[in-house]
Amino acid sequence: MASEDNGLGKGLLIGFLTGAAVGSIIALLFAPKSGKELREDIKKKSQDFMEDAETYLSSAKEKATQLINEGKKKSEKLVAEAKEKVDALLSEAEKILSEAKDKAGNVVQSTKEKVEKEGERLKTAIKAGVDTYRTEKEA
Repeated sequence: MASEDNGLGKGLLIGFLTGAAVGSIIALLFAPKSGKELREDIKKKSQDFMEDAETYLSSAKEKATQLINEGKKKSEKLVAEAKEKVDALLSEAEKILSEAKDKAGNVVQSTKEKVEKEGERLKTAIKAGVDTYRTEKEA
């Protein structure tokens, strides 16, 4: 869309400048003046025309610079906002991963303790069974 606006602006500028030049030349040619006066008028009008064109081009350059600077500021702001969001997401992901590791560690520890308890109970039961067997064998 910006390129369409740019093309339209250039077209309007060219049309304006061409119309001004043609209108000035026609006005000078139909004016009842001598050749010397006509040449001076053409010279003056062409200088005025060039000054107007320079003013317009200067204004156009200034506006283009402003648009470019605004675009840079907006893109920098978008990049900064995106970076903040990514940092927040990474921080949240690290927090979730840390919590998951803690929970997994707790589950492993709990399971390990249960297995050790059951192992002790099994050892005690086997020892009691062996003691009972020896007692009965001796009797």
